[in-house]
Amino acid sequence: MKSINLVLILMVFTINYSVAQEKANQEPSKNNVIMKTYVIERIIPGAGNLTAEELKTISQTSCTVLKEMGPKIEWEHSYVTGDKVYCVYKAENKTLIEEHAKRGGFPANSINEVATIISPATAEL
Repeated sequence: MKSINLVLILMVFTINYSVAQEKANQEPSKNNVIMKTYVIERIIPGAGNLTAEELKTISQTSCTVLKEMGPKIEWEHSYVTGDKVYCVYKAENKTLIEEHAKRGGFPANSINEVATIISPATAEL
């Protein structure tokens, strides 16, 4: 009986955790717009060798474009690697991500909507 109760508790916890992850991935922004999370891959040869000043200029350009586009798109953060930059954005749709790249003069070699988020905590469910 104890093992059945434990299984039921774990099932309820897992379902609640999955629902919470889905809501976190697609929650309304400040303006009640449903924001989805996207990962953008930008191929930029030598990205890992860009100076702090160059990265600042790129960031400023991105922020200027975002401000012009309004509240339906937000930049979370980016990871700069050798020849690529991986950006995490929240946006109402993929078209906004494409428009931001176009206006900013940035490549957007792939744009993928995040289906769910996992971490080491997921292994403990």
